[in-house]
Amino acid sequence: MNQYLSIVDIVVAPLLLAIFFFNAKRIQGKHIETQPEYKYYVSGLFLKLFGAIAICLVYIFYYGGGDTVNYYHDNTCIAKLFIESPFKAIAFTFGSNTPDIWFSFTMFTDWPIYFADEHASMIVKITWILSFITFNSFMGQTMILAWLSYFLLWRMYQVFILEFPSLTKEFAISLFFVPSLFFWGSGLLKDTITFAAVALFTSSFYYLIVRRERVFYNFLYLLFASFLLVKIKPYILFALMPGSLLWFSGIRLSKIDNKLLRLYLGPILTFIALFSVFIMLNLMSSFLGDYALENVLNKAVVTQQDLKSEYYQGSSFDIGDFDATIPGILSKMPAAINAALFRPYLWESNNPGMIMSGIENFIMLVFSLYLLIKLRVYNVFRLMFRHRFLFFTVSFSLFFSFSVGLTTSNFGSLVRYKIPAIPFYLVSLFIIRHTYVALKEEDEKRIRVDEEFAKG
Repeated sequence: MNQYLSIVDIVVAPLLLAIFFFNAKRIQGKHIETQPEYKYYVSGLFLKLFGAIAICLVYIFYYGGGDTVNYYHDNTCIAKLFIESPFKAIAFTFGSNTPDIWFSFTMFTDWPIYFADEHASMIVKITWILSFITFNSFMGQTMILAWLSYFLLWRMYQVFILEFPSLTKEFAISLFFVPSLFFWGSGLLKDTITFAAVALFTSSFYYLIVRRERVFYNFLYLLFASFLLVKIKPYILFALMPGSLLWFSGIRLSKIDNKLLRLYLGPILTFIALFSVFIMLNLMSSFLGDYALENVLNKAVVTQQDLKSEYYQGSSFDIGDFDATIPGILSKMPAAINAALFRPYLWESNNPGMIMSGIENFIMLVFSLYLLIKLRVYNVFRLMFRHRFLFFTVSFSLFFSFSVGLTTSNFGSLVRYKIPAIPFYLVSLFIIRHTYVALKEEDEKRIRVDEEFAKG
């Protein structure tokens, strides 16, 4: 068979599917009477597992290799290292990638591809143990990672429902049924783990700050999610921080009964929240490396220029050159957000993966334009400030889209990198539409009551 697929995959993949199916049906049956949203539990999980299998096959037979295949190779290296030298494998997992560990690899273990890449090797540190569990099955490792990440996505889905119980279907579509999400967010890739970390961060923040439930455990979950994001893709944590602190400020503000005082303190708390983000990022600079504040502007320019090089021609796009200054970068904000959320356009899609993304982007663009026209821009912003949770979802999706659109000039990379923004953006659109309809119905009801009162 193929060097990445063997008889083990033919045995392990169906076995895992059967185990996951019966477990999912058991969980669904246990909860569905009291929590109707569980009707989406099995279908959401199986789309996730379908995406895991599909991405393995696409990378092997269509791309002929790539990141996920490299992670599988590195997992195999560490699993073999554990057989030869368990303490070295454990030291690699929980420590730094030091030269003495590198020299522990042999012809038997082979040498890991991502050893020198701190962010990429973090994926290997997290997932290499799956080689033992699955007897080194490529599909098996990918399916287990997708299955584990699904629990965190479901946890976030339930948080969304706690805030808006009538939008179970809309939120399920946003989180589980968008093809890009269950494809790119289910492989043995950074994107699967970072997307799950965002879900864990969001749900833990909610239970910790809003509902004050299981404070100790949710605080630990929040720290763990932040740790994963810093180690793998720090800019995602940067995008989460402003909305999280503004969400927290809004909660504090809502506890003030005096409306005039709330109006006065609102801008002050907003400034304090954003300034706190700046201070926190400065304090974290010592271990953020290239993502420290003093380096991130230059990195954005260098990364964007690199992705526009000849190597990527054919699937590249250009939002225009910019300087490594705050005004220079902010000048590209509209183009960067548009690129991340709505590109590639349908006419820019030249392969099956791009076409799938192009269709999704077209639907989101039409939905966005519909709401802007229907509500007018002023009302959209008015509704945003009506609900603190909505402000969080909007701010994260836009901040994150800005950072991805600014530093990515290749459609192949863009469709993967932007997946954390898609569900939050769609959730925001559904909440805005729901809030607008609810307010309109309230106004119509009040008008009818007034007319009936006037008639006597």
